[in-house]
Amino acid sequence: MKVLIVDDEKLALSRLKRLLTEQGIEDIIECDSPIKAITEVAKQKIDIAFLDISMPSMSGLELANNLLEIDSSIFIVFQTAYEEYALEAFESGGMDYILKPISSESIKKSLDKIYKYTDKVLDETKKIVAKRGNKIYLIDINDIYYIKADLDEVIIKIKNADAYLRKKIGDMENILKGKNFFRVHRSYIVNVDKIKSMQSVEQSKLEISFNDIDDIVTSSKDGAKEFREYIESRTL
Repeated sequence: MKVLIVDDEKLALSRLKRLLTEQGIEDIIECDSPIKAITEVAKQKIDIAFLDISMPSMSGLELANNLLEIDSSIFIVFQTAYEEYALEAFESGGMDYILKPISSESIKKSLDKIYKYTDKVLDETKKIVAKRGNKIYLIDINDIYYIKADLDEVIIKIKNADAYLRKKIGDMENILKGKNFFRVHRSYIVNVDKIKSMQSVEQSKLEISFNDIDDIVTSSKDGAKEFREYIESRTL
């Protein structure tokens, strides 16, 4: 998940970045002016934008309107020291509104709200749009065998093809939260319902094979331990 943070105060930027990193957000773009933020959104896909409302050159409310004109799918979270902007913030398309000083708890609540919303959308569609070359795949999540990290994309393995999606594997982990998928390695998420067998290998890792395909995914040592605990909790 790619997150944009905009604030004209560098200390505020630094604190917000640290709090987001503590919540597992890795891909963070910092901007100390609205113009820089508009430039970033125009050139790359941004999932969430945290905007300070009170900035000298352009308010966060005005900036939100500009960003949403470029990409209406961005989740906007406003941050300010003033409660009186709350109504305007939501009228400007804000998903949430955080009062300064920002805390770890308030960041977590905002992210959880966004994750729940994306989960709701996924529940309604149960489809993921991915591509291979010029071919577009509308993939039912139940048809996915595993997902593999590949630089700034993920490879989605279905029965007869590999499809690509421009998202980080951490984004996919959040999207599939609550489904029967498990991240067994920093680079792999597996569909538990597609697993045929598992075999312990060196360093207590697991080799995972699947029904109907020949691919094998090897977990990390920690991933194997957590996955065993997950499987046991579902079979009790």
